[in-house]
Amino acid sequence: MMAKLRGKEPSLRESLEDVIEEHGDDRGDLTSEERLMLLNIVSLRELDISDVMVPRADIVAIDIDTPFDEMVQVFKQTTHSRLPLFRDTLDDVIGMVHIKDVVGALAGEGADKAPPRIADIKRRVLFVPPSMEVIDLLLNMRINRIHMALVIDEYGGTDGLVTIEDLIEQIVGEIEDEHDEQAGPLIKQQRDGVLDVDARAAVADLEAMINVDVLSDDQDEEVDTVGGLVFTLAGRVPVRGEVIAHESGIEFEVIEADARRLKRLRVRLSKDT
Repeated sequence: MMAKLRGKEPSLRESLEDVIEEHGDDRGDLTSEERLMLLNIVSLRELDISDVMVPRADIVAIDIDTPFDEMVQVFKQTTHSRLPLFRDTLDDVIGMVHIKDVVGALAGEGADKAPPRIADIKRRVLFVPPSMEVIDLLLNMRINRIHMALVIDEYGGTDGLVTIEDLIEQIVGEIEDEHDEQAGPLIKQQRDGVLDVDARAAVADLEAMINVDVLSDDQDEEVDTVGGLVFTLAGRVPVRGEVIAHESGIEFEVIEADARRLKRLRVRLSKDT
């Protein structure tokens, strides 16, 4: 659409984005979540590694000389499945350890065997620049079957970390496994007429709490989450601070979001609700 306004022939990617955005839920063959994932796939080329990486300050890593039992405790405390290995400093990453190999080493440990060493189960990692496109790293990981990459700056220092889960989340949204801690209820009453809502909260739960039907008959089978409802109302992913109004008078303010998905909303009920 924007390409046409500029007098240019739209690219295939722009044409696909327009078709997906204009294809509303009233057609019934795509849910809002499916449309959002399609948009995420089409626009994946616009993301660089620097947009999705875990920053250096948040990286959990272990020194190659760490005793094996201490490394096991780090895995237990962090619930990660992979940990990068470094020598002396985080700027000298030499590989990674996978929890599957740790379990295998412990299972093969016996009274007549020497204690396992971290170096014996070290795996390779990829080293990539922050300017690399997300889609290229995703393909690289698939081809090489290496699912962790260290992001290296122009001086060779470690800038961040990316796993294949980080990349897939750019398409499907946040992935939580059985080890992730629950952050509490997805819908919280803040004060009279104001709710703090996780975008993943079920629309049915919101409706039950406020005693208002916010989905039309056409949307009822297509929209499951509050984030999906707001995406449907706006026809796109709204930006942080934007307020989306519902015909009932309810307002949805975007508190936390990125370019690809909504995360947290503030819901203000109308005086008549």
